[in-house]
Amino acid sequence: MRTKEQILEFIRKQKTAFIASVDEDGFPNMKAMFAPRKIEGNCFYFTTNTSSMRAQQFLKNPRASIYFYNRGRFRYEGIMLTGNMEVLQDEEIKKEIWRTGDNMFYKQGVTDPDYCVLKFTAVKGRHYCDLRSESFSVADLS
Repeated sequence: MRTKEQILEFIRKQKTAFIASVDEDGFPNMKAMFAPRKIEGNCFYFTTNTSSMRAQQFLKNPRASIYFYNRGRFRYEGIMLTGNMEVLQDEEIKKEIWRTGDNMFYKQGVTDPDYCVLKFTAVKGRHYCDLRSESFSVADLS
């Protein structure tokens, strides 16, 4: 099994994350997003619009999954993490995550009410590589 450092190193190299929420009928909804802006322990921080369907789904049901993959010429590797997603409106975290160019999406800047931070806290995961899959608990990673 990969170590926590190896898993995080793999995740940091990816440019895209797939995020899954649960809709009001209990069905999974998947969306591609930019890679997390911040990774701290088993927490991953993303940005999105407060008014987005995804943010609204997480407010009603925090269960979530995120997936990262790399498809090489001869090798495919993927890591799925499951846990809970929070929709944060705290000004401090919004300022920390803010990047130059975000004004393109949030016209009122860092204080735009339609700008929020998604904080995903991983609980468990599954790693796939070289035709092998292995489940793990985030707490078990050393």
